[in-house]
Amino acid sequence: MTAKDAARAIGRRAAGHPWFHGLSRAGLAARGVLYLLIGWLALLIATGHGGAEADRQGALRTVADRPGGWAVLCLLAAGFAGLALWQFAEALYGRPLPNGRRKRMRLPAAFRGLTYAVGCTGTVGFLFGQGHTSGDQQSRALSARAMAEPGGRWAVLAVGAGFVVWGVVTLVNAARRAFRDELDTDAMGTVAHWIVQPLGTIGNVARGLIGGAVGAFLAYAAISFAPDRAEGLDGVLREFAATPAGGWGLAVIALGLVIFGLYSFCEVRYRKVEAVEPRDDRPAGA
Repeated sequence: MTAKDAARAIGRRAAGHPWFHGLSRAGLAARGVLYLLIGWLALLIATGHGGAEADRQGALRTVADRPGGWAVLCLLAAGFAGLALWQFAEALYGRPLPNGRRKRMRLPAAFRGLTYAVGCTGTVGFLFGQGHTSGDQQSRALSARAMAEPGGRWAVLAVGAGFVVWGVVTLVNAARRAFRDELDTDAMGTVAHWIVQPLGTIGNVARGLIGGAVGAFLAYAAISFAPDRAEGLDGVLREFAATPAGGWGLAVIALGLVIFGLYSFCEVRYRKVEAVEPRDDRPAGA
């Protein structure tokens, strides 16, 4: 056995350990807490009672301002680390889905792993007094820095297009209720089916709309060469309030984010978190 094979075997055993599965589910709970907080902050903005940004930074600041907030932030950081490790494991060893070892299934897991790793790093930085700027400011600063580099404008456009595609795919999967493939539906009773499926559909629709809107603003910023048009989550949510639907439109999206937070807690119980290597008829990675 080569060193590479030995390392892969060790990693595979670690990914299959019950403690690793528990860490993955803790990460889903952390994600649920974050979405509940962001949705709540957005609802406050929709009703004219919000001052904090409705994004990850605003949610972390809300937690930090409460008694025991530092401990909760530590738990959230650990949860996001668990999410990142879990998604990287799925990228390496396959997802617990049909044809889960193929690249088209594993590459999105790698992207999600990077996203959660960034979230974990940002939470740790917040714990140590760094990264307190809003998501909108960060988005504009990063876009401006990227566009100042050769080819950076196209990189920003590519990222924006990626978010748009992700948003559309999320919306389609929500309509098809494809998220059920990721759940252990055999363990769900009749009542659980009636609760989880509507939560997953509505929550993923809201998530897809937000992700697609973030991507559209990034793409527009790149096309118009205007980094100040790049919006983070808070800016995108406030744009919904600027539509003809007004605060009601933002309130609907905010409720959708709260519902996705609740769905995340359902996933803590029913999500398949085992990284597997399904036996396909086609070669691995095809």
